[in-house]
Amino acid sequence: MTRDIDSLTQADAADELADLAARIAAADTAYHGADAPLIDDAAYDALRRRAQAIECRFPALARADGPITRVGATPDGRFPKHRHRTPMLSLDNAFDATDFDEFIARICRFLGLKPEAQTALRMVAEPKIDGLSLSLTYEHGELRTAATRGDGQTGEDVTANVRVIDAIPKRLSGDPPELIEIRGEIFLSKADFLDLNRRREAEDEPVFANPRNAAAGSLRQLDASITASRPLSFFAYAQGESSQPVATTHWDYLARLREWGFAVNPLNTLIDTPEQAAAFRERLTVERADLAYDIDGIVYKIDDLALQTRLGFVGRAPRWAIAWKFAAEQAITRLEDIRIQVGRTGALTPVAWLEPVNVGGVIVTRATLHNADEIARKDVRVGDRVAVQRAGDVIPQILGVVDEPGRDRGAAYVFPDHCPACGSRAERPPGEVVVRCTGGLICPAQAVERLIHLASRDAFDIDGLGEKTVVEFFEAGLLRAPADIFRLHEHEADILGRRGWKPTSVRNLLGGIEQRRRIPLDRFIYGLGIRRIGQTNARLLARHYGTFADWRAQMLDATIIGSDARLALGSITGIGTTIAEELAQFFSEAHNRAALDDLAAQLTIEALEPESASGALSARTLVFTGTLTTMTRPEAKAIAQRMGAKVTDSVSKNTDLVILGAEAGSKARKAAELGIETTDEAGWRRLAGLPEIDTP
Repeated sequence: MTRDIDSLTQADAADELADLAARIAAADTAYHGADAPLIDDAAYDALRRRAQAIECRFPALARADGPITRVGATPDGRFPKHRHRTPMLSLDNAFDATDFDEFIARICRFLGLKPEAQTALRMVAEPKIDGLSLSLTYEHGELRTAATRGDGQTGEDVTANVRVIDAIPKRLSGDPPELIEIRGEIFLSKADFLDLNRRREAEDEPVFANPRNAAAGSLRQLDASITASRPLSFFAYAQGESSQPVATTHWDYLARLREWGFAVNPLNTLIDTPEQAAAFRERLTVERADLAYDIDGIVYKIDDLALQTRLGFVGRAPRWAIAWKFAAEQAITRLEDIRIQVGRTGALTPVAWLEPVNVGGVIVTRATLHNADEIARKDVRVGDRVAVQRAGDVIPQILGVVDEPGRDRGAAYVFPDHCPACGSRAERPPGEVVVRCTGGLICPAQAVERLIHLASRDAFDIDGLGEKTVVEFFEAGLLRAPADIFRLHEHEADILGRRGWKPTSVRNLLGGIEQRRRIPLDRFIYGLGIRRIGQTNARLLARHYGTFADWRAQMLDATIIGSDARLALGSITGIGTTIAEELAQFFSEAHNRAALDDLAAQLTIEALEPESASGALSARTLVFTGTLTTMTRPEAKAIAQRMGAKVTDSVSKNTDLVILGAEAGSKARKAAELGIETTDEAGWRRLAGLPEIDTP
């Protein structure tokens, strides 16, 4: 079995979180960006579930990137980009009644409600359609734009294709708002999917693996006539931006959707108790096989829209909704080999190569074995028959060896003590579970992985510079350091002389690189590949420090333990001391600073626009201390961040305002010593534009 989380050291946990983040990122890109999932939904959910459990066990790590906050994938460039007025985020998951009860308990804690108040939290239950999320913008009742989810902030503009889908109204009936974003799911029914594959088979065309892939591929066609030929369906179920309120409850909003001409799932149900929620899920677990379309769970949403607004979002998901997922499937196959992969941080990860096996409609050929301890614990050997599951703690996961009486097993696997890429010693640092290559910059595998990461979709997003090209150019000596990417134009003749490269492909590659000479600060930070710095952590840093020059200067100061810069870095909500140590270690190395400056010299690094461009809290650094009586501290922090404030957990000379709750202690005293402005809870509510409430 997978190593118990309670037995992990903090270093072990941090390494596993980094591994999980990379796997989730790859799955997101394949699923949302290429309509070719590497793993099924249950498998993906289990990856995130493991990550979330580790973060709960080790709050100091507080990874705010892929495992918890990542949404979708960056648009791939075939379609124009469309920025959503309101982000299209994802959902946290529940897998059993305990998870669901904790979801309710979190809501009560956030709102400061007593446990018995959960009986008043009416919800709406909706079957979770396995399709492609879509956002429709209507102005004066007319369809103006249609966009895919993309990375949650920016999707692909597929308006031309949506206009040929009969299931989506081009003009709303009744009296809609002047502007409204309506969200829903594009899908193919099971019958239409089978019919489509029969026709494709008859025409000697490749068939689709499942209805979700078929729906996504049908929508994301450059030729709208192909989309028109596919019988796509659509259920509406959510709202983005609206120029005016349209309902006070989600249930009423669904009714408005019907009035405007949308199809709304007829199985949607009002739920008054957790027991009813469990019963509804059990009912659909039995009935799902007979439904006309695929579902992979049930979505539960707080019905009261005012409560939804108060609860807001955390990371990638709303606090007021959860997806209760169905169980995964298993299969048995043969373990053909165990091979070692070397990551950009030097971690040696064993990977099981499997005899291909179909698990719930997806062909599985690889599974991570995580580390030497996992191999020894499960006593997995080459040649064994193994049980594989695309869900659980790791994905795909080898559950264990299947007994074969009378068969002589192979020798026990011996984990290498040298890096297979560079031959350097591979060591296991004290207290850690991961074996790491000690080669550092001389290890070609680490260097290549860092370059691949920098050029990847979520970092610099350089078209044409994929994994194979990076490896080819690295082996040819054209690429060594990150800045070399932006000097490839000096080798244009060399590239043209290489097999498979034509003038057009070289021109496209160099053009794609030139387009990335202007880069947002968060993408730049993420692209550096610093250990434990995911997309959302990079965005947190970019928003907190504002400019590259300030970030670099503060990180240099933060290399000094005990400095104000180090304390300020570690107190940023969402960063924490462990990540601060990684950043300090990165900047402590002269070769890292040299590579950083070399790369920065090739670029124009843009500051991020603040989330709220104006207002009393925009760009101010806040600290909350003491007990608040009209809301919980997490709710207050969430409100401040939505308004563009920077929220930290410690008071320093960089703090602009300290909000003093009841029994404020050392932070209040330090604010007084430093002469920092303070206000009480009533003053905080006025600054935030919240209604005044008489406090006890």
